[in-house]
Amino acid sequence: MIMTSTHRFPRGSACIVGAFESPRRKAPGIHPYQIHAEVIAEALSDAGLTVADVDGFATAASFPSEAGWQMNALEVAEYVGLRPGWIDSTDIGGASTLSHVGHAMAAIAAGLCEVVVISYASSGRSWPLPAPDFNTGPTGPGQFEVPYGMSTISAYALAATRYMHDFGLKPEELAQIAVQARTYAGRNPHAMYRDPLTVDAVLASPMISSPLHRLDCCVVSDSGGAIVVTSRERARDTRRSGPAVLGFGEAAGQMQMNQMVDMTTTAAAHSGRRAFASAGLGPQDIRVAQIYDSFTITVALTLEALGFVPRGEVGAFIASGGIGPDGRLPINTDGGGLSSNHSGRRGMYAVIEGVRQLRGESPGFQLASPELCLVNGTGGWLSATATLILGEA
Repeated sequence: MIMTSTHRFPRGSACIVGAFESPRRKAPGIHPYQIHAEVIAEALSDAGLTVADVDGFATAASFPSEAGWQMNALEVAEYVGLRPGWIDSTDIGGASTLSHVGHAMAAIAAGLCEVVVISYASSGRSWPLPAPDFNTGPTGPGQFEVPYGMSTISAYALAATRYMHDFGLKPEELAQIAVQARTYAGRNPHAMYRDPLTVDAVLASPMISSPLHRLDCCVVSDSGGAIVVTSRERARDTRRSGPAVLGFGEAAGQMQMNQMVDMTTTAAAHSGRRAFASAGLGPQDIRVAQIYDSFTITVALTLEALGFVPRGEVGAFIASGGIGPDGRLPINTDGGGLSSNHSGRRGMYAVIEGVRQLRGESPGFQLASPELCLVNGTGGWLSATATLILGEA
């Protein structure tokens, strides 16, 4: 028998034993590295561990608002006083934290480290210097898009336009995603926006890049978060233990939109399949999920790519209340990036909310007794994804 990577995946061998999301949403004058230091200290305290226990570190800090540059992970580690023997600076945009979790799990299983801190911080709202949208230069691959002013939101708008054309998705169905996120955020004292929202209000907000209105777009905040990953054996000695990593998958799609094979689906179709296979589970087993919501269309495409909704039926699923508290799959239960917190790479906050949901501590909508939580991150211009399945081993 030929062994595949999913057969060798060390299911349940590592746990997330500490988690902390900064309550900061607007932090002018606060350097991102200070936020790193704050959230790492709190996550370690949550786990009952100290900096001296940490022998592994992962972060992505290359965006201007993250204050990093070359060798950014080393600079952050230096600032917060870590001297790791294993380090990971994988940068696939908003999915980076999820990739760091999977990589840390593999490193722990290989004996390369035992206690890994993963952190993220950004002054996405308050960074004082101009921050151009990420892209390659106007030569090489970029020559086909950069001169024409492509941006993150116009890239996602292209995907939304294509999906609407092919499957009849309605603007009001996309708007309902933002409305539901705001409903959950209304319970979260740290959410950036908590006032009730209606579909009409979303559709009346300014059009940013057709068909996406301003309220189809995530908030822009300052913030940060950190988690602590360790072996299942070591987890028994931590203060609170935490959910195990049951499944993991990551996948690359494309960087330039002109290389996207199908604008109506994403690489989550691959990362999700790998995560489910490694966990020995399927979409039918999941009852709550944290889905990257940079834009409402990101959620719609991801729900289908992960297999929660049949092809072309996500609009009806949303309209029927499928992501609501009594629906088939409540998502982004803290208010998500659309209402609570999005400082640049939402993946960290999605993982933290997954941990809180399984601990019974969501600041937003808490399910009665969740046993599993899927977390999915999307990076770039629908460029890369990573998927985690968390639960009891």
